[in-house]
Amino acid sequence: MNLVNVDKVRFTSSHDWHFAIDDLEVAPYASPPTITTLAPTSGPEAGGTSVVITGTQLTGATAVSFGATSATGFTVDSATQITATAPAGSGTVNVTVTTPGGTSATGPADQFTYIAPIPVPTVTGLSPASGPEAGGTSVVITGTHLTGATAVSFGATPATGFTVDSATQITATAPAGSGTVNVTVITPGGTSATGPADQFTYIAPIPVPTVTGLSPTSGPEAGGTSVVITGTHLTGATTVSFGATPATGFTVDSATQITATAPAGYGTVNVTVTTPSGTSATGPADQFTYIAPIPVPAVTGLSPTSGPEAGGTSVVITGTHLTGATAVSFGATPATGFTVDSATQITATAPAGSGTVNVTVTTPGGTSATGPADQFTYIAPIPVPTVTGLSPTSGPEAGGTSVVITGTHLTGATAVNFGATPATGFTVDSTTQITATAPAGSGTVNVTVITPDGTSATGSADQYVYQMLSSNADLSDLILSHATLTPTFSTGTLTYGAAVEHAINQLTVTPSATDTGATVTVNGVQVPPGTASAPITLNVGDNIITVQVTAADGTTQKTYVVTVNRAPQQTVIAPPGTPGTGVTMGIQNSNPTCTLTHTEFNATSAAGTAPPAGYLYPYGMIDFVAKQCDNGSTLTVTLTFPNPLPANAVLMKYDASATPPWQPFIPTISGNQAIYTVIDGGLRDADALQNGEFVDPVALALPLEEDVTAIPTLDRWGMLLLALVAMLLGMQAMRHKTLP
Repeated sequence: MNLVNVDKVRFTSSHDWHFAIDDLEVAPYASPPTITTLAPTSGPEAGGTSVVITGTQLTGATAVSFGATSATGFTVDSATQITATAPAGSGTVNVTVTTPGGTSATGPADQFTYIAPIPVPTVTGLSPASGPEAGGTSVVITGTHLTGATAVSFGATPATGFTVDSATQITATAPAGSGTVNVTVITPGGTSATGPADQFTYIAPIPVPTVTGLSPTSGPEAGGTSVVITGTHLTGATTVSFGATPATGFTVDSATQITATAPAGYGTVNVTVTTPSGTSATGPADQFTYIAPIPVPAVTGLSPTSGPEAGGTSVVITGTHLTGATAVSFGATPATGFTVDSATQITATAPAGSGTVNVTVTTPGGTSATGPADQFTYIAPIPVPTVTGLSPTSGPEAGGTSVVITGTHLTGATAVNFGATPATGFTVDSTTQITATAPAGSGTVNVTVITPDGTSATGSADQYVYQMLSSNADLSDLILSHATLTPTFSTGTLTYGAAVEHAINQLTVTPSATDTGATVTVNGVQVPPGTASAPITLNVGDNIITVQVTAADGTTQKTYVVTVNRAPQQTVIAPPGTPGTGVTMGIQNSNPTCTLTHTEFNATSAAGTAPPAGYLYPYGMIDFVAKQCDNGSTLTVTLTFPNPLPANAVLMKYDASATPPWQPFIPTISGNQAIYTVIDGGLRDADALQNGEFVDPVALALPLEEDVTAIPTLDRWGMLLLALVAMLLGMQAMRHKTLP
């Protein structure tokens, strides 16, 4: 029965009693509670999960049950919400709420599932185990029971983010941090225990790398060059690039060096190194130049083409395209060393070897092809040389002695030493003889011979004695072939004079040295002491003759000077039998050395043009040349004839520039002499040059009377013929007188 707001209620009993209630208030009837959702809908079997229950009519709840088990505790938050703590349990149970209105009906909305216990996660490894302090490293975490991870922490700092890859792997991004921290994983099963396996080390920032140099700085466009990169902070390099192209490969040798292989490319590029800290800045120091394909080298000759098996021979290799050579090989063996002299020559040192091998040159352009021109022959060892005798065994300290060395195995000698000093020169005459020139030295020394097979042992047979030489550079006598010295020769007198007539145009000098070991030269030409020199030509005037004596010691010298004066020829007498017989010609000039160098007394002049007719030329033509006269000076010529000259006598002078070329002029006549003057380069000088020389054709001319026919002048042969005819006529007359 439901009574609400009943004004009066009367109760009657069968036992005959009754009572009444006036103004009775009876509360309305309460509806039972309902549950519409749970949050969460599951939790661990151990209980303890805080569960928010939503529904209706929850006010006044007196009990909350998880299945048959009461909640560990609950709070009525409102008529539509209760927060309860799940008790321990298992399986799936209905959650019910009991109020005075009753207990909530069960259904799917109130079901709570107990979850069996989840194992605690473990961390067994990190990769990588370190990273920069700035964070951002992608770290692969390996372990167990990682499914359902709700958090990953690096020390106390959560990972920037993470992904559960599987039950055994999580990929997490390291947050910023420092030092070494433990990486933990949290799942519903708990938090992983810490240990060495989960430690992550933060690495302090590393400076950006720098590149300070490359070696080499160039290579072929095809790539493949091994380049040593030097710089700073190169550790941890992740990339090496040549321009925009990654190196074919690289190795970080140290914090200051990387060895990289250049990729293919062209032109000049910057080489950069990238590390976790950044990429190196570019500049001239990191520039690498790609070289266009280089022609393959060729070897066209070797010098020498053989050497000892022990190696060490210096071999000059000629060929083409040798620049940039990186290797020289004798057969399969690299040269001990080599120098690229030019694009066509390399000097290499042969390594040890045997037989005949090809010498090859390798450049960035390739390796030379082999052939007969590059073959080098190794010569089997020859016995060490020996020296068994010297001839002579001594010589001057100044050196220069030619010494014949006898011994064995002397062929191929590369050096001859007198003590520690190399011979000035030497010639290998045969396998048993060498002729060497002794260098300067002193005392007693051993003479040794060096061949590719060794150096001769020393002993008494190879000893050479340097003799101390005389320093005497005196002459004991000095003789001239056609002159007498003034003053008389004396060893201590160094300057002399001598005079010769003009007819003496050369002489010899005979010097005698006090010391027979001295060397004597006359005017620079060596003359054996006591022997006459070659004839020395004398000019008119002073002639300097220098006699130099060098003592046997090679350093002491003394110079004797002889001044020989040759007289000039200033008077000439016409030779007998010439048209000018009986004529004397003399000259005079301001220069005392002015001399006649040429005179002719002929019927015709050397000028080649006949003198004019109408004159008698009783003494023929006179041609003369005078030299060593003063330039521009006046030459006075005196012609002396056998008989006095008539008053009308003239001289006929040749002048090539005049017309006609022969011109008469009146000289100064005094008795039998005709005197006239010639000016160098001027009046009466036939060569018309102001050069200190006079060239003068001249003739005495006697004018003929008008009714007199000139008798042709006869030459000496004509005169001889005329005399012969006269003699024959005379003999004929004598014959007629003697006839009866």
